[in-house]
Amino acid sequence: MKSFKETKASLMNLLLEVDSTPVLAAGGVVIGSVMAVQLFTSADPIGRCFTFWRQLSAHEKRLTSGESVNNSVDKYNELHSTTTSTNERNEQYSSLVNSYYDLATVFYEWGWGSSFHFSYQYPKESFHQSIQRHEYQLAAHLGSRCLSDPSTHILDVGCGVGGPMRNLCQFVAAKITGITLNPYQVQRGNELNQKTGLSHRATSVQGDFMQLPFENETFDGAYAIEATCHAPDRVACYQQIYDKLKPGAVFACYEWCLTDRFDPNNAEHVRMKRDIELGNGLPDITTTTVCWEALQAAGFEPIVEKDLALTPNVQVWYTPLLPSWNPLSQRFQFNWLGAILTNIMIYSLEFFWLAPKGTIKTQKVLQAGGFALRDAGKEGLFTAMYLMVGRKPRK
Repeated sequence: MKSFKETKASLMNLLLEVDSTPVLAAGGVVIGSVMAVQLFTSADPIGRCFTFWRQLSAHEKRLTSGESVNNSVDKYNELHSTTTSTNERNEQYSSLVNSYYDLATVFYEWGWGSSFHFSYQYPKESFHQSIQRHEYQLAAHLGSRCLSDPSTHILDVGCGVGGPMRNLCQFVAAKITGITLNPYQVQRGNELNQKTGLSHRATSVQGDFMQLPFENETFDGAYAIEATCHAPDRVACYQQIYDKLKPGAVFACYEWCLTDRFDPNNAEHVRMKRDIELGNGLPDITTTTVCWEALQAAGFEPIVEKDLALTPNVQVWYTPLLPSWNPLSQRFQFNWLGAILTNIMIYSLEFFWLAPKGTIKTQKVLQAGGFALRDAGKEGLFTAMYLMVGRKPRK
């Protein structure tokens, strides 16, 4: 562990390595732009940053994966070390996924929002509009009766902090229960459910979707948005969902998958796959073919399968990970200057004890994962939106 003096010296060296003139000028532009957005739009960047700081400052008190952030990120990196096999990660998937979301959730909510997933964008559609539309499109596969009947009950498999189920609850009559492995996400999700006045219809519970803690034939529909990619066994995961659905109910899913363009003998392809797994808490990534066959092996009648990443005439799903010089865009952090400013900000938070030690390590893991997603998306090796829809047969 570095001493206070060593940490201070490291920060000073980092600052001295950068020509301060363009950095200060750009920093002034960013601050001015943020103030303009704060004063003249409905966005609340200062409020979001305050929430981010408040959550970071209390981060270690709610960890379940280690005694400190630094210890948790080291354990997480150890699970993804080159000496740990895929089988070992699959066996320890619960610890791996919980550690990841212990570390990543605060960053996700600050930089992305409460819906932790991608979407493509139509022309003139904002990022947040595309996120909501992507959720509504998936939910539509569950059927009008499932969505419009107040007596129906829907399962959100891998709900995160509950952004999708809150968005859906504003437009459908059904009750939605979300399940997530990470205890902090449960606490934060229910806090937001209460804050938005939806807690009577949107509820987060803690549990493992490999061992769903519900009675069989409980739910009238189920969906998963970029969540079951964390499962060590797709057939077993889909079988759990199948068992909890009533006969005739539909399961709709967006999966993270490798495409047919992935070559396991290509070293660069393999590197991108590893970086995606490391940066996103995945034991392993499998192919679209394996997922579609697994859904049917679990007992579902196939309805729809389609890679929505191939949708024409839209902004691609990885657009938010591309660099931009617009200081009002979250993509600003992906240009060289934005990356420097982001690292300096987080390093400073650690330096002044406003964020726990290990926060900068966490940010670097997430950043590397984002770059790998972007690069694999560009090459067409990976999709974040492989749509699968299946129905449990009626008796």
